[in-house]
Amino acid sequence: MTPPRGDAPYERDMRAASLENDVARTAAAGLVSTSAPLRPRAAGLSRFLGPALLVSVGYMDPGNWATDLEAGTRFGYDLLWVLLASNAMALLLQNLCARLGMISGLDLATGCRREFSRPMSIALWSFAELGIVACDLAEVLGSAVALELLFGIPPLIGALLTSVDVLLILVLQQRGMRRLEAVVLVLLLSVGTCMLVDVWLSQPSLPHVAQGLRPKLNGESLYVAIGILGATVMPHNLYLHSALVPRVAPAARSQSLRRNFWSTALALNLALVVNAAILIVSAAAFWNAGLEVDDLRDAHRLLAPILGSGIASFLFALGLLCAGQSATVSGTLAGQLVMEGFMQLRLHPIVRRAVTRGLAIVPAVAVLAFVGESGLMSLLLGSQIVLSLQLPFAVVPLIRLTNSKDVMGDYANRSQTRWVAGGCAALIIAANIAWLARLSHELWQAAPWLAGLLAAAGLGSLLMIARVATAPLRSERRQSLALATQRSHVAVP
Repeated sequence: MTPPRGDAPYERDMRAASLENDVARTAAAGLVSTSAPLRPRAAGLSRFLGPALLVSVGYMDPGNWATDLEAGTRFGYDLLWVLLASNAMALLLQNLCARLGMISGLDLATGCRREFSRPMSIALWSFAELGIVACDLAEVLGSAVALELLFGIPPLIGALLTSVDVLLILVLQQRGMRRLEAVVLVLLLSVGTCMLVDVWLSQPSLPHVAQGLRPKLNGESLYVAIGILGATVMPHNLYLHSALVPRVAPAARSQSLRRNFWSTALALNLALVVNAAILIVSAAAFWNAGLEVDDLRDAHRLLAPILGSGIASFLFALGLLCAGQSATVSGTLAGQLVMEGFMQLRLHPIVRRAVTRGLAIVPAVAVLAFVGESGLMSLLLGSQIVLSLQLPFAVVPLIRLTNSKDVMGDYANRSQTRWVAGGCAALIIAANIAWLARLSHELWQAAPWLAGLLAAAGLGSLLMIARVATAPLRSERRQSLALATQRSHVAVP
């Protein structure tokens, strides 16, 4: 008798075929350089370090610079612990993404499309695209500021010039992922070197740095803390990492998972050092002097006289430019994967990049043209708040998929991992709710309609997140149908 559609052997065969199709799709897009769907041996450490480095660049983009500068100049070293906690969350979530890719053969976007309903999948895709545009907006503004500081190019012209970086990315991508990873590594080392030299020049107070690792938060610092969270745990990186990790055969999975963990830890801790360095330099140079610097250009202008060295300002601007350009790489790759995974649309990379960068350049140019350069920093910080607000729409599906035995088999999250990952998601959601409640309260007197609209949007988003967290996956429904079918066959004489 032909096995029922939900039978376990049938499901395993379909899953294996689907894994090969997805790996072939990813390799064809040029994102994974593999000649076979599964590797019989564990991939070497470098096979995991490359994807981890590509992901880590998103953790030190210009949006991070803006939030770290704001945190250091306004609150000194007090928010260093937020950076540390955010990095720990990022390490856990990025490893869950890598596990999803290696074990199920699905990237996060494709997994959401296959396992959630069509309307829910479209909603998740919309939030993912919003996050990518917000991230790209930060890269546009940060690169424009860096071009002004280094070459005197007006920010409006610099924002328009950033659209041509797609050509460089396409050239590098066509030459292979290894060369792209090498270029990103050089940019990362450049950023790290620039900021570590500035830390040495600023001579921070080590006791004050240590005190910054003790958790403390108030109403004023909550906004900046949420910005740091959104800038550190970047949603598009969750989609990217799950697609870039190499696929391995079952016999090599345990060793490969360990190698991926250490590679990811190394890359993300490099990003943590850079972000901590920016905050420490800001605190040592500006907070100690009683200066509230709220603009990257003011920070560049004041570093030289305060630290007594012109090289400090130059390294600050050079690091900002390298950070913006390196983060552009991860944003471009993530944009391709999100559109292909959710919507099965394969656009030419030039078209895809032009659409994403165009959506980012429009608000940047509008602010620079009508509000002026004074609104640039507010737009940078606002982009990171947007990232934090839509972060749960990537984190909750990730946890839902990696918790499922039907998706992950024996590598589904264990009980301890479920609790820790769920706690991270709850903390992110609670922080967003607290900020939205505070903002709605502040707006109630001046614009009650806007406060009500904000509260309604927050409630609707919360209900959707709850639905994503509790809705049965398609594979689970098929498994339940299979068990019911088997029981009915046994019951029939």
